[in-house]
Amino acid sequence: MDKKTWIILGSILGAVALIALWYVSLYNGLIRMNEDVNGKWAQVETQYQRRVDLIPNLVSTVKGAANFESSTLEEITRLRSQWQTSTGINERIETANQIESTLSKLLLVAENYPQLTATQNFQALQDELANTENKIAVERGRYNDAVRAFNARIKTFPANMVAGSLGYADRPYFNAQAGAEQAPQVSFA
Repeated sequence: MDKKTWIILGSILGAVALIALWYVSLYNGLIRMNEDVNGKWAQVETQYQRRVDLIPNLVSTVKGAANFESSTLEEITRLRSQWQTSTGINERIETANQIESTLSKLLLVAENYPQLTATQNFQALQDELANTENKIAVERGRYNDAVRAFNARIKTFPANMVAGSLGYADRPYFNAQAGAEQAPQVSFA
């Protein structure tokens, strides 16, 4: 073989090697981003589980208040069970939003029971729930940041070709429940 053939062959092999390195780099980057989203979601779930674990204590404490709304207690208990048996991110997000709304209502209704709100146990649980809600908000934000970066990456060229071959699709954002900007209405009539 002459020198020109070796140069052409070397150029072709070099180009193939560069394309292979580029593909591997892109592939590994997408895998890392996907795992980051999974990890962030796991942190959201951890905080939700923490909240769900506090619910039986809260319900037990609130049950001690005479004539407390049993329908609210039943709803929060039902939602807690629904959370524990739910599968999939979308179902968990929906259940979490319902729990949040019902817990807000429960705490608002509890304010009408001074003997309840004065107990040390209720105050401690209320503080723990507030702390947990703050942690949930932080983890939701981190999750949504990771989802935004991942979704943008899998939609842009040329990563979209590699993402398609991996079966990656948009991951769901954690959006506020419709009407969440308004405080729940509570009636004592």
